[in-house]
Amino acid sequence: MTDRGAAEPGSHEFGVVSSETVYSGAIVALRLDQVSMPGGRIAEREVIEHHGAVAVAAVDADDNLVLINQYRHPIGRRLLELPAGLLDLPGEDPLLAAQRELAEETGLAAREWSVLVDVVLSPGFTDEALRVYLARELSETDRPEPELEEADLEVVRMPVAAAVRAALSGELVNATAVAGVLAVAAARAGDIALRPPHAPWSGQPTAFLSRKAARQPEG
Repeated sequence: MTDRGAAEPGSHEFGVVSSETVYSGAIVALRLDQVSMPGGRIAEREVIEHHGAVAVAAVDADDNLVLINQYRHPIGRRLLELPAGLLDLPGEDPLLAAQRELAEETGLAAREWSVLVDVVLSPGFTDEALRVYLARELSETDRPEPELEEADLEVVRMPVAAAVRAALSGELVNATAVAGVLAVAAARAGDIALRPPHAPWSGQPTAFLSRKAARQPEG
């Protein structure tokens, strides 16, 4: 029997009753939120705050997608990925950050830019979100001297069709790369116009940057 006094599904306001910061590091913070649930219960939710990020699906004149093969310590192996980086400076323009990352990781610049897809990476426990750009009309540019993991970074050019097959076969598993590769294919198949490079991004994370700014000493 339906409770006539119960709220309609999709109408509950999940308010934060209290919040505790457990850890705050260089690129993430972990907090515990007490959240009001339907029916009056309070439940604890672990939330990892993370910087926003950008990635670039760069396609050259031969219809190759420019990928990088990079070591990722948490999983202990190299992954094929899109060039990408964090938005870790207050007020940083996502497009300029994407252009910087493309140059730093591949030594390439692009004349044509558009927004390919926006991705919320794992909303069950983190606010991390990422914008993927499509870059065309590529040319070589200056590349800074790489450091740390990037000193071992390999640039790989793969036909777009082969990259799609790699994503569907499980060879290419990085979430950002899978989203970008399949979005390129979907946009082409549907002849879908992409958003301009400065399109609004309402889902860009700000909590961790605000936290870091609050910790900075005055003066």
